[in-house]
Amino acid sequence: MARTQKNKATAHHLGLLKAKLAKLRRELLTPSSKGGGGAGEGFDVTKSGDARVGLVGFPSVGKSTLLNKLTGTFSEVASYEFTTLTCIPGVIMYRGAKIQLLDLPGIIEGAKDGKGRGRQVISTARTCNCILIVLDAIKPITHKRLIEKELEGFGIRLNKEPPNLTFRKKDKGGINFTSTVTNTHLDLDTVKAICSEYRIHNADITLRYDATADDLIDVIEGSRIYMPCIYVVNKIDQITLEELEILDKLPHYCPISAHLEWNLDGLLDKIWEYLDLTRIYTKPKGMNPDYEDPVILSSKRRTVEDFCTRIHKDMLKQFKYALVWGSSVKHKPQRVGKDHELEDEDVVQIIKKV
Repeated sequence: MARTQKNKATAHHLGLLKAKLAKLRRELLTPSSKGGGGAGEGFDVTKSGDARVGLVGFPSVGKSTLLNKLTGTFSEVASYEFTTLTCIPGVIMYRGAKIQLLDLPGIIEGAKDGKGRGRQVISTARTCNCILIVLDAIKPITHKRLIEKELEGFGIRLNKEPPNLTFRKKDKGGINFTSTVTNTHLDLDTVKAICSEYRIHNADITLRYDATADDLIDVIEGSRIYMPCIYVVNKIDQITLEELEILDKLPHYCPISAHLEWNLDGLLDKIWEYLDLTRIYTKPKGMNPDYEDPVILSSKRRTVEDFCTRIHKDMLKQFKYALVWGSSVKHKPQRVGKDHELEDEDVVQIIKKV
């Protein structure tokens, strides 16, 4: 692929190679035979709390120190590489939410191909709601690109939205390719080449933006995970102010010094912003709202129905209506049904059927 010139004539050929590569990568990660070591198993860490955040990075960048300072959990710290050999969990209590923080062992280049314990580290990273890529301010910034490459090889897409294209298999009628915008990357031949590599001969594909061959492959593969990521640049106490200003141009970046506890509050604020959680307070009948223990919902699923399910799955059977106080309603309180979308820090009282 590196040798091929990129132009309209070779786009078809490159699309085919990319599809082959994605397929072979997937087969590497999930071996079809029952024997051998099996697929990349994660570390056994029970999911707890309202959200899960993973610390990913090369060895000796300060992940364990950061976990110790933020959560008070003990993870062994030493000045040699690969001090942490398994996954150490810790819990941060922040704004009423329990956030589980995982200190994952350092990954090395080639982790996506199974080197080191790369598979286990990245399999566990896939279960997180947000990833913190910890970088060392003294080491070259190219490490950021290397880690992104390892995670992308495992189907984790950082700070990206899922591709806005529809792909639907059908029984007959061949490949039907429509687009609402001008395409510079994909044409019918490339799409057919990629589909035939996956042995798909009949499908409807609709593009709503200028998609690339990689986007189409991601949608066909279907095992991609889109998650927010913060680049935590550690050890800023060891660099000059000019170097820090250069680093400041990085998107999604947060400078800290875990050892001296600089800017840890700023990091927690940023984690909260990227997790995008919604806090809902409960109000028992005839009593004041309970501001100590909010119910935490994801901002993508925050209807009254999701709120009830989060408390107890049988609650919906007895649900009559809900009274809501807060920014999501015009009147205080307002009667709402189970499809009503809640906002952060709303107060909800559930009225049950008698």
